[in-house]
Amino acid sequence: MIVGAGLKREGVPFLILERANCIASLWQRKTYDRLNLHLPKHFCQLPYIPFPADFPEYPTKRHFIDYLDAYAQHFAISPMFDETVESAKYDQACGLWRVRSANVDGSTTDYLCRWLVVATGENAEKVVPEFEGLDGFAGEVVHACDYKSGKGFSGKKVLVVGCGNSGMEVSLDLSNHRALPSMVVRSSIHVLPKDVFGVSTFELAGLMTKWLPLWVADKILVAAARLILGNTERYGLKRPAMGPLQLKHTEGKTPVLDIGALARIRSGDIKVVCGINKFLEEGVELVNGQILCVDSVIMATGYSSNVPTWLKESEFFTKDGFPRSPFPNGWKGKDGLYAVGFTRRGLSGASADAVRVAQDIAEIWNQEIKHKSHAVGVACNRR
Repeated sequence: MIVGAGLKREGVPFLILERANCIASLWQRKTYDRLNLHLPKHFCQLPYIPFPADFPEYPTKRHFIDYLDAYAQHFAISPMFDETVESAKYDQACGLWRVRSANVDGSTTDYLCRWLVVATGENAEKVVPEFEGLDGFAGEVVHACDYKSGKGFSGKKVLVVGCGNSGMEVSLDLSNHRALPSMVVRSSIHVLPKDVFGVSTFELAGLMTKWLPLWVADKILVAAARLILGNTERYGLKRPAMGPLQLKHTEGKTPVLDIGALARIRSGDIKVVCGINKFLEEGVELVNGQILCVDSVIMATGYSSNVPTWLKESEFFTKDGFPRSPFPNGWKGKDGLYAVGFTRRGLSGASADAVRVAQDIAEIWNQEIKHKSHAVGVACNRR
């Protein structure tokens, strides 16, 4: 939508293909009910339009969806819904991208376009790890994208696989609804306070990295976390050797911002367990040999890019579906190919790339109009 807004401002014609039947489908269809933004709103607003002044500092899921709806309406962005791109390939002969999309009725539509912006992002497909015995488990298995609330899990023993921000919040939500959650923690993880003495941890990190080396900022953040949260290793949450900011920049791993789960871990309401060796009919066997009986499993195991399944290109994107060049240089390929939403830096990274993409396309478009190029008018054609 940000690219569309930028192009709309510059008068460049464009078309958005969306496989869902609504905008922001990840937020509308694949997030749990209690979700709030974990960062202050001014870090999450899109370019050109700020959040309404009366929105809370940490907007709710509903607030954010309303904001996105208003954003689309303001710029008159009308995606082609229920269109799943099956393939996209650059045609050297005509110098255009050929895109084929499948419709809900089973028919297909072909498009020709000068520029192709890949904006499917990091979270296009859910990831469900393969576990021995999972097919024989008698209980319910749900991915976090299909989890809405802990209401239906009251009194049940629930295993949450994954200890990132989603895993922590799902565990907290289950505990709030009187379920009995156990959270699988396989590797080390940084847990940071949501704010440090009234200042958002995210904002503090941003300020420090403007003036300090990453390793110094990391030491300050970890020291503040120990002071505010205590020693998390006592509860089975071992910290990585690499600091949280350096880990984010090098490996894309996001630290957990604590919103209350740690207190439940301390109290024993949320159990921390080690990795899974295999599933049994009524539970799991952990890597330490412990047998854990559970009624349900929530897979908070993340998402992946789906770019390799449809984009017929191998120079700009890796086999994992991410641009080969890291942020901030992964937004532009060749032959009119662009990427948005693959920075592993949340909305701020996606916004930065989207603005660059829109500006770059608009500059070319306006130059062609100025010189009355024959190419003007074929930004995107439906065939």
